Amino acid sequence: MAMRGILRLGEVQIRVLDMAEAKRHYGKYMGLHEMMTDAEGKVYFKAWNEKDHHSVVLRETDRAGLDHFAYKVFDDATLTELQRKIEAFGIAVENVDAGVYPKSGRRIKFRVPTGQEMHLYAEKEYAGNTLGETNPGTLPDEGVIRGMRIDGLDHLFVLGPNMADTVRLFTEVFDFDLAEELVDEPGGNQILTFFSCSSRAHDIAFGMHPEPDRFHHASFRLSSTEDHVYAGDLMGKYGIPIEQNDRHGITGVKTIYFFDPSGNRNEIFVGGHTRYPDTPKLTWTMDHLGLAAFAQSLHVPETFLGVST
Repeated sequence: MAMRGILRLGEVQIRVLDMAEAKRHYGKYMGLHEMMTDAEGKVYFKAWNEKDHHSVVLRETDRAGLDHFAYKVFDDATLTELQRKIEAFGIAVENVDAGVYPKSGRRIKFRVPTGQEMHLYAEKEYAGNTLGETNPGTLPDEGVIRGMRIDGLDHLFVLGPNMADTVRLFTEVFDFDLAEELVDEPGGNQILTFFSCSSRAHDIAFGMHPEPDRFHHASFRLSSTEDHVYAGDLMGKYGIPIEQNDRHGITGVKTIYFFDPSGNRNEIFVGGHTRYPDTPKLTWTMDHLGLAAFAQSLHVPETFLGVST
């Protein structure tokens, strides 16, 4: 698929309560590589197989949650065109000069209808994955793949009101596909929506919530089921609280949900649907919530629906 426009989720900035604990969790346990600390004390990480400088930013504060999420777009002309479309949609856009966000080119930022701060950018400093671009082989040096063996940041799930406006924004302005949805009844109201801008099962998901700007989880992809088992073993070894180890009906991924020391939910997963432009939308109904959410146990923990940051 020749992708243009919005390419992928490129960055999440997560609020943490204790930076030392958070660095241990995201660095040692999850295996992300620490890239830098800025003058404000924010810490920047990337997964080994990501080529841009960073994808996860941690900021220490007194309240857990999500500061912003950012998607990379194809080029600067795309960024300019998307700004025009967002403003025509009725959303105010702020321009941010290159370098204000470290290692990043110019950005635009705005609030999506569910309340979160979203950024778009076209350029970020290239860091590579240690393999190079000529005769790269398949594996980096020993020790580069570590912790939970995460390949990269994949998607996020956020919560808030105004689902109908969110669907319009992501399909009509950003040109995402509405890949899957959970509705209260056939033909009824959307409770959860899953959007794809690539061949992935989804690149972002939204859930209805009365409060705006709620953060459900950031998700990281693995390359094999063996890595999935290994990651689960590490969680047991280090006492990381696991919420659910199961398989989603929605998206079809094999998943583990767990929490960082500040209470922010993380997900690691493997597999899932491959999406093409002619793939039909899948619809799930609330009377089959167990199958939709966790297709092996058919059990949805109370925390999964009730806890967000």
